[in-house]
Amino acid sequence: MEMKIATCHCSDQKGNQRCFHYFLTVDQEETPRFFCENYGVRIAEEAGDDISIPGITASASRIDELMTLLVDNRVGPAGLADVVADWL
Repeated sequence: MEMKIATCHCSDQKGNQRCFHYFLTVDQEETPRFFCENYGVRIAEEAGDDISIPGITASASRIDELMTLLVDNRVGPAGLADVVADWL
């Protein structure tokens, strides 16, 4: 499952207009005793790249922190993996 969180319009260093869509992804894992939700993110650029990283954290507050970081800094698909790696 995924939920759209935000859309950001910005200009890149060359002055080209960019539009990024940010999604929260939710996967459920079943164990013999309980279900667990794992949260991830997906960033899609209009007419461009689309990348997702599933299963980043099981913490709702931590994924909210990451989503805020991504949206506030207008991180595009190309930078997602590096930002997540640094954030972890």
